[in-house]
Amino acid sequence: MDEATRPGSAVVFPGMSPARFAEFGKFLLINPFARRLIAQANDRLGYSLVDRFRDTEGDYSSYAQVGFMLTCVALAEWAEQEYGMTPDYCTGPSFGEKPASVYSGSLTFSDAVWMTAELARCLNEFFATEYTDVVTHSFVRTPEDKLNEALAELEERGEWCDISCYIDHDFYMVSLRERNLDWLKRTVRGMGGLSLYTMRPPLHSRAFGALRRKAEDEVLGGLDFHDPLLPIVADQDGSILRCGEQVRTMLLDSIVKPLRWPHVVSSLEQLGVRKLWVAGPDTLFGRVRVTTSRFEVCTVNPRLALQPRRRGAGPSRVS
Repeated sequence: MDEATRPGSAVVFPGMSPARFAEFGKFLLINPFARRLIAQANDRLGYSLVDRFRDTEGDYSSYAQVGFMLTCVALAEWAEQEYGMTPDYCTGPSFGEKPASVYSGSLTFSDAVWMTAELARCLNEFFATEYTDVVTHSFVRTPEDKLNEALAELEERGEWCDISCYIDHDFYMVSLRERNLDWLKRTVRGMGGLSLYTMRPPLHSRAFGALRRKAEDEVLGGLDFHDPLLPIVADQDGSILRCGEQVRTMLLDSIVKPLRWPHVVSSLEQLGVRKLWVAGPDTLFGRVRVTTSRFEVCTVNPRLALQPRRRGAGPSRVS
């Protein structure tokens, strides 16, 4: 059957939300898939991931990032056993690229553990001295044409800004100098939009070319990427990745190119995907309308994995 018309499913590894040990710890310690992966992570890192994750403050520490990546992979493996999940494609917006590279077979789990920890180090080192006044702000209910006009006016005043994420048709994340953050919030409010949250350090901007080079030189350039056994839908443009070098490039380009989730959704729909399995603690990508209006969305998160399985019961669905 033609690939473009064959019905199927895809697994989505979500972008990283705040990772607190209090919310993940029980799953990491009890779930057999997580326990097996933790042992592998400890061997590669040379320390107890669980201990470091538990004892280190910050929702985005390197230990929290490795823990989040591991949790996503473990949940996907658990869903295979519990629900017979057999996706035809996988994708991972933003941070989700990391577990997607593992689950697809492009990168070994051990290498992904090291990569995640080292990329966190690169990020911290880079933004400790570069772009220290830049943040990424998210907001909804904002027309794209009006947003582009407003950002063009800001640039005409000699101020830098960049759209970092296209989440939905009215949901964006913009990186800009912190001195212009109040202006952006007022502008969004004047368009009838709603500001959500501000992230530091920033992400996904063409301005961060030096960080991309650092990540390639110190981390990704030395890793072996294999041709994925499961095709990956790239989160920057929705293209289908079938070779290892494409996966490496996707991870590097994530630093300098915006995330375009509607492009991913369109590609999956054109590939005949009708069901999405969201494997990981998701607060965004499986919930926005551009996703829920097109697919049956099944969420697989730590809370579900810890619940007693009722006969005939399946994963929770987002309507």
